[in-house]
Amino acid sequence: MILVTGATGTVGREVARRLPAGRRVRVWARDPAKIAGLSTAVERVGGDYEDPRALDRAVAGVRTVFLVTTRVGGDDDARFVAAARAAGVRRVVKLSAAAVLDRQADDLITRWQRASEELLRASGMEWTLLRPRAFMSNSLAWAASVRSERTVRALHGTSANACVDPGDVAEVAARVLTGEGHAGRAYTLTGPRALTAVGQTRQLGRLLGVRLRFEELSRDEARAGLERRYPAPVVEALLESAERQRAGAKAQVEDTVRTLTGRRARSFREWAGDHLDVFAPLLDERETRPM
Repeated sequence: MILVTGATGTVGREVARRLPAGRRVRVWARDPAKIAGLSTAVERVGGDYEDPRALDRAVAGVRTVFLVTTRVGGDDDARFVAAARAAGVRRVVKLSAAAVLDRQADDLITRWQRASEELLRASGMEWTLLRPRAFMSNSLAWAASVRSERTVRALHGTSANACVDPGDVAEVAARVLTGEGHAGRAYTLTGPRALTAVGQTRQLGRLLGVRLRFEELSRDEARAGLERRYPAPVVEALLESAERQRAGAKAQVEDTVRTLTGRRARSFREWAGDHLDVFAPLLDERETRPM
């Protein structure tokens, strides 16, 4: 039995879809009714990390786990590891982040991720760490302004990030979950090249066939936007992360996706081409000359 946690999330749902037919799969989410697009043979369970009974149900009979936690600074990893160890889980594949390798990174999110990794290493179970750079899907946050204003707004628009297609992360996870030889390994996952927000805006405009504008946000403007979505400590951590990106800390490209899947990592252009419908509906009149 393979358990996929975070089954309604960006990566978790794609991992569940990519696991080969014939495998016993259980998916776990706070609201299992939102888990869609999977075979009826996949078992669905609900609950959250703060519910011991739900945790026990989720890990019962499980051999391998894909673990995703998102409550920054919380003890979800500790709760899960304790339940999994008690249930006899053999191996955990943990979704972490590439920032843990940056010695200059000391923000709240990175400290929490490092602590979660150390907890798993000390668990006595086999472990594998997946450390992606930012997801290309983060650009979906621009969709509303692209549709209505043909504008992308971001902080530090000329700073580069080797962002990765979350589908590639899911493909790697599926292979690690079903293969051998990955115990005690940590894999940094990036796209094929580092891109800036200005460069992403240009590529997106060409695909849409419209001229898109890029507007640089000030730090205060970026903070105000983030505060509408996240608690204040997380906002400050994200702003610190953006400063590290401006200093070049996130531009390194790795070929790990090719090594583990046998194909190159997908480009932002490829990812965006698969999601144009999200950006395009309100663009009625197409310009013939792209940005």
